[in-house]
Amino acid sequence: MRRYDEPVEVRCGLLAGTETEVPEQFLWRGRLWKVRSVLEHWVETGEWWRHAGVRAVIGSDEPTGDQPARPRPLEDLLAERAVWRVEAGRGAAVRGLEDAGGVFDLALDVDARRWQLVGCAD
Repeated sequence: MRRYDEPVEVRCGLLAGTETEVPEQFLWRGRLWKVRSVLEHWVETGEWWRHAGVRAVIGSDEPTGDQPARPRPLEDLLAERAVWRVEAGRGAAVRGLEDAGGVFDLALDVDARRWQLVGCAD
């Protein structure tokens, strides 16, 4: 899967028979993609184990070598993003092109309510 970090517009709808909202379609690089199925869903947290404050509390305040260039605020410890791995195909038929579709990872920054495409295998 190729990794990306690009903003996308996502339209959500209710999953049949539930009250859970899931991505139904998204606009990426000017193209409309319709979600055929949700393959997986998970929630990621901020990398709390890398924060200097956490290392100080657990007594491991030695630099790890994979530190960010500048310290991140404590709020990053609580940051969450919800990720949906979806199978999607082109929304509008393109004459002469076969729609093979692809698998996409769509991430929602829970606090900012901002969507990003973070992975694609097409």
